[in-house]
Amino acid sequence: MHYWVRATSSDFAGTPPQPRSGHSAVNIGKSKVVVFGGLVDKKFLSDIAVYDTEAKLWFTPECTGSGSDDGLVGPSPRAFHVAVAIDCHMFIFGGRSGGRRLGDFWVLDTDIWQWSELTSFGDLPSPRDFAAAAAVGNRKIVMFGGWDGKKWLSDVYVLDTISLEWMELSVSGTLPHPRCGHSATMVEKRLLVYGGRGGGGPIMGDLWALKGLIEEENEAPGWTQLKLPGQAPSPRCGHTVVSGGHYLLMFGGHGTGGWLSRYDIYYNDCIILDRVSAQWKRLPIGNEPPPARAYHSMTVIGSRYLLIGGFDGKSTYGDPWWLVPQDDPIAKRLTASPPRNIPESRDAASLNDDFQNQFKESQVEKFPFAELQRRLQISVPVSNSRLPIVSELEDKELLEVASRLIGGRISTSDKAIEALREHWKKSDPNLVKLKELGPLLRDYQRLIYRLYLERSASDAEPGIGEKVMHQFYHVRNVSQLHMDDVPKLLAEYKLLPVMSIDK
Repeated sequence: MHYWVRATSSDFAGTPPQPRSGHSAVNIGKSKVVVFGGLVDKKFLSDIAVYDTEAKLWFTPECTGSGSDDGLVGPSPRAFHVAVAIDCHMFIFGGRSGGRRLGDFWVLDTDIWQWSELTSFGDLPSPRDFAAAAAVGNRKIVMFGGWDGKKWLSDVYVLDTISLEWMELSVSGTLPHPRCGHSATMVEKRLLVYGGRGGGGPIMGDLWALKGLIEEENEAPGWTQLKLPGQAPSPRCGHTVVSGGHYLLMFGGHGTGGWLSRYDIYYNDCIILDRVSAQWKRLPIGNEPPPARAYHSMTVIGSRYLLIGGFDGKSTYGDPWWLVPQDDPIAKRLTASPPRNIPESRDAASLNDDFQNQFKESQVEKFPFAELQRRLQISVPVSNSRLPIVSELEDKELLEVASRLIGGRISTSDKAIEALREHWKKSDPNLVKLKELGPLLRDYQRLIYRLYLERSASDAEPGIGEKVMHQFYHVRNVSQLHMDDVPKLLAEYKLLPVMSIDK
């Protein structure tokens, strides 16, 4: 269960951003959220507001660097631009200012708060607003679609932030309809695009996955339309989609209703795309949500989500809201007024029952975890029976994850595995990646097996038959895990003693 809580002055020092919509808000590492630009009362903005998540402080930095034609430091006022963070840098492209679509390209170094207008090369994107973009690893940015003032766009551009070279991606096969106001989110090796307003003006509710963005994979770029089961969101644009670890969270947006006469609808619902079961679900909410809105921002701060701004067709919002799990201290403010009694016909328990029933009906069907891998065309080896316990140095996936984590900084496999175990011991379950779960489960079982051998040799108790402590020891493979199991698995893993690597 999650709860919406309006932010108060006790949550942070400083002044949060003024009301706005069409702005951007990006996470810089785990320490900062940077809000830029937007629109309020027909006025386009170019200010920056920064939230220091550790100090719980809003502040406005004094930026230096190059400026726009009006003499201000940094980009000209704008809204509906794209903003992507890579390391300590926030990259800005395009947007709208008045009736003009912009095609300029900027970067803000948040270590020294310096703006630079960048001269890029290659296949330069046309000026546009309402595009969507995401980071690919820690070097590249992929951008899709938008509106150039005359037509909706369906082009894909990839920017190398080191060489500053743009490349238009040549994609064969079936393509999504041109659109703007959609969302774009990287999930593993795929760019997921949802919704938007398209050619002729209809609001769309389709979901697409783009492959071929990772050079090392040597995949030909291609789009695949995903039609997932569950409680799919209604068609919309101007919504947000953020990653919550093993699920993506969608909030808000703008759609239309009616038949003979059309009318605007603004949303305040929370829908999750469960990356483990590959289906849409409704996030259980225990109280009234904020007013419906679109073109807001949503950022992740630990286990919390921070909602800023937005527009509902009449009003522009400026009140920050938290979306928090029920055990968050902020949620305790709601105890004075009990949560509304909402139907929870599709809560986590019933979803788990559904899965168990499906498994009993047909044990040859793919498990939910494997289904997501199949739909996204990600190859992760999964066998139907648990492999014998093998040593760390024989677990190729474990070595691959360890090598990717340390990035070649450690020369021996032993040290890399130790670094990976230390990483898992400190990780939040929402931050464990999909491809880490198989190696994590096997390492969990490996450590329990060795613990059992040591206890057997010394006649120590208890053994591995403990149901509570080691409930995942007999799980055959990662495809049997549910999203709700991952935090429990990681919690049990953190309690296991780290043993020497078996050679």
